[in-house]
Amino acid sequence: MDIRQLTYFVAVAKHKSFTKASLALHVTQPTLSKMVRNLEDEMEVVLFDRSSRQIGLTDAGAVVYEQAQKIIHSIDDLSTSLYDVMNLNKGKIKIGLPPVISTLFFPTIIAEFQRAYPEVSIILAEDGAKTVERKVAEGDVDLGFVMLPVDKEKFDVVPFVDQEIKLLVHESHPLSHHDTIDLIEFKDDPFLLLSKEFTLNSRTIEFCVSEGFTPKIAYESSQWDFIVGMVEKNLGVTLMPKLICDRVKDGPFKMISLSHTFPWRLGIIMAKNRYVPYVSREFISLVEKLPKV
Repeated sequence: MDIRQLTYFVAVAKHKSFTKASLALHVTQPTLSKMVRNLEDEMEVVLFDRSSRQIGLTDAGAVVYEQAQKIIHSIDDLSTSLYDVMNLNKGKIKIGLPPVISTLFFPTIIAEFQRAYPEVSIILAEDGAKTVERKVAEGDVDLGFVMLPVDKEKFDVVPFVDQEIKLLVHESHPLSHHDTIDLIEFKDDPFLLLSKEFTLNSRTIEFCVSEGFTPKIAYESSQWDFIVGMVEKNLGVTLMPKLICDRVKDGPFKMISLSHTFPWRLGIIMAKNRYVPYVSREFISLVEKLPKV
């Protein structure tokens, strides 16, 4: 058994197809099939159920798949560690984050980091926090910026932002004269939320329920500026981070504080027990030194 056999096996398991895996690996399908067969022969087990059009793992295959991923990650970590020793100022960082976070913070963060490390490439993958967490756990990105809390058994966390969520309404709303209010006063209003792939969606619903009502969701969007635009047209109310509300304070809006605090805490997450490359550690260090908001 060697690392190439395990890599090929994992690719077939992920793609659930020898054809798709061979394309992804840039090898011929016969070569891939032979490699997997050799692995099965060496282990004296059948790894794939080939009885249907879409192949699947056998019970033995599932066990090997779990361990093979760990072995491949360990080899990758070793390669990265050696690269770090030889190239302290080069490399790339893959970062997963929701669009709200990228808009608010990343122009400043990237400008500061690239002044210090001009040869480091930063690759951003904008997704909802749930997808970001999955990508960090699976090693598709090095770091994730998400709303906290997260599962600390899966992730190491570096706190990044500690703010509050505010209620944003149109200035003509009958309750817009309030500076602080109980959220239940808006139980009959249409709510405008970020899409379900964003943690703020589920947290908003949970917070409303804790306040004594289930929100009437009128629209959901992956773009915070679209939601703010809907409030501007007086089509509903929304709960948004104070930083977003501050950005639109010159428009026809009223930002209202909540009687019961709705926290907006962000953090940098890394997969538990995974090697963190030098450039990623330097990136985290720079973020920690930036003024807190």
